Amino acid sequence: MIASLNGPIARLEPDRVVVMAGGVGYLVHIPLSTFYVIEGKKEASLEIYTHVREDILALYGFATSREKQVFEKLITISGIGPKLAQSILSGIDVNELIDAVVSNDSKRLNAIPGVGKKTADRICLELKDKLDLPGLPEGRTTSSGVGRSSLAEDVVSALVNLGYKDTLSRKAVEAAAADLDSEPEFSELLRSSLRHLSG
Repeated sequence: MIASLNGPIARLEPDRVVVMAGGVGYLVHIPLSTFYVIEGKKEASLEIYTHVREDILALYGFATSREKQVFEKLITISGIGPKLAQSILSGIDVNELIDAVVSNDSKRLNAIPGVGKKTADRICLELKDKLDLPGLPEGRTTSSGVGRSSLAEDVVSALVNLGYKDTLSRKAVEAAAADLDSEPEFSELLRSSLRHLSG
């Protein structure tokens, strides 16, 4: 089992990264929270959850052990597999997830692609007793070299890959761009667009 990976970043997308280690490129699925942390860096240091089934071996990576812990708690809930857990952590950061669970805000969770009302209710019901609330991560660092001319299309593409519909994604990106005073970076526009989609 792979517990962690440290090495140069060969390729990075909002939902996956290829990390080089020992001459091998490891494809690791990541939530947006981790993407925000490693974007712009040459190397990544990730906590790894190894998902093994008869027909698949997939790696899921996290910038912090806290993210990994929440991910592992999510996949113990009936109906939530690794891919959906990754989507949940991409649609809401750990702090907001805990707030939603504590306040029983299933509507906030229901706004995440792939999370139906029953699943949102189950998360609120089951996660509350499974998580240790203190010690949550405080924030994220971002950087981006994405050109402004293709920025909106890049963000729309990322949102569609996360499960949002193209039309809604474009409207959210337009609204988010209008909210931001200066030319935003990729991460900034993506986060703002996600807020519009979940609002």
